[in-house]
Amino acid sequence: MFKPMKLAVAALALVLAGPLAAQDGEPQSGGTLNVVVQPEPPSLMIGLIQNGPTQMVAGDIYESFLRYNFDLTPEPQLAESWEISDDGKTYTFHLREGVVFHDGEPFTSEDAKFSIDVFLRETHSRMRTYLEHVESIETPDDHTIVFNLKNPFGPFLGIFETGTAPMLPKHIYEGTDFANNPANNTPIGTGPFKFDEWVKGSYIHFVKNEDYYMDGLPYVDEVYYHIIPDAASRAVAYETGKVDVLSGGSIENFDVPRVREMDNTCVTEKGFEYFGPHSWIWINLNNKPLDDLKVRQAMMHALDRQFARDALWNGLGKVATGPVSSATKFYAEDTPDIGYDPEKAKALLEESSYDGETIRLLGLPYGETWQRWAEAVKQNLTEIGMSVEIVPSDVAGWNQKVSDRDFDLAFTYLYQYGDPALGVSRSYMGDNAEPGSPWNNVANYQNPELDKLWDEAALMADPEERRAAYKTIQDQIVSDVPNLWLLELGFPTIYRCNIKNPVNTAFGVNDGFRFVWIDQK
Repeated sequence: MFKPMKLAVAALALVLAGPLAAQDGEPQSGGTLNVVVQPEPPSLMIGLIQNGPTQMVAGDIYESFLRYNFDLTPEPQLAESWEISDDGKTYTFHLREGVVFHDGEPFTSEDAKFSIDVFLRETHSRMRTYLEHVESIETPDDHTIVFNLKNPFGPFLGIFETGTAPMLPKHIYEGTDFANNPANNTPIGTGPFKFDEWVKGSYIHFVKNEDYYMDGLPYVDEVYYHIIPDAASRAVAYETGKVDVLSGGSIENFDVPRVREMDNTCVTEKGFEYFGPHSWIWINLNNKPLDDLKVRQAMMHALDRQFARDALWNGLGKVATGPVSSATKFYAEDTPDIGYDPEKAKALLEESSYDGETIRLLGLPYGETWQRWAEAVKQNLTEIGMSVEIVPSDVAGWNQKVSDRDFDLAFTYLYQYGDPALGVSRSYMGDNAEPGSPWNNVANYQNPELDKLWDEAALMADPEERRAAYKTIQDQIVSDVPNLWLLELGFPTIYRCNIKNPVNTAFGVNDGFRFVWIDQK
């Protein structure tokens, strides 16, 4: 038996284009969209590189089966409908007909199977992990692909977005050295825009895909992604009209209030729901006295996170309540929070094993806002009687120190990918704590009982059972304080108000600009 989950292409167009267009007028075709990307992507081949700038730009070139709206509900993209078996072990996707790659070759289920089962299995660490749950992949015809799972995997329907499961042309990559294929320099996908030119250090230029499968889309003729290394210069580029869209994090937070007050300027924090950027401070649990729970509780109570949100992030984002962001599925709203209470922090520190040791705090080298935040945290901890030294570093140095566990406390932020099994568990499971990566269980938090529950929760087919399991996990992790949670980060997209619909899914500007149009009145 199958549970039908279908949505027609026409309905999708109404959902994503119609209502948004209705409030802003009739969409117009034509014009040039100028966008900031920061830093410059190392590559646009999203099957090989998944860092933020690559995902942002390559989302115009490549596509996957699904898109996800602001509440993370899946919607059709290259798959126009799908079914899930009653036992949660068989997923059948019906692919659109008439889709062609940018070189004119048809997109079929064989491209889809090759992309996932061959290319991404070799090159994409997240996808490789998800595929551990897949027994086999079948392609009964050119427009049907069936995934047979070894066991139910609750978040499986959430992995078919462009950054995780981009569809790649089999006829170009099959049998080649993927990393050194010449096509990586001239990427070919099925998306609304085609690659035209990349002038290193200056801009990346895309042109409209005239053969796009959605009639009338995209609206704009071309997109320029401008590479401007200095944050102040990026703000000036917007002020002078060189660029129309400042993607989240493009300018320093202290410049946001000034820029957002400019004429014809709109701002939205929407578009990061899938990523759920979550900031915290790693605690190196291998180092004394940080292995003492009372020391960790004292530090958590010492942090004035509301001040950080209001003063350093200009009111953007939310104070985090634990390991899961509120935009992520199965967030437990009633998880007990360890709030700001410096007097309680002092008392806990007095009861603890802390004996005046200097704590090394590794800041995140992502600009002045993060530097100021490190100074604020140092002040918070100093005020309760701790000795703190801020360790400076560049990006490469930060990566190395965190990978080597050469720190006591270290700032970070990670994406959550819409589901605890996809983006949260990696930071807390014991078998993911080997040194060598800045993105795994860097704290070396060990809780075998929770490891077992993490594994079980990911395989539960019933959403309510998963919700209860993740509630237990969140409560226990908050109680153990393996990290110091800070903020659910708010990254505003700033754009001219005559640029319509720049953010229309849970991926923001990463999801491609097919529905963007420019009011040229």
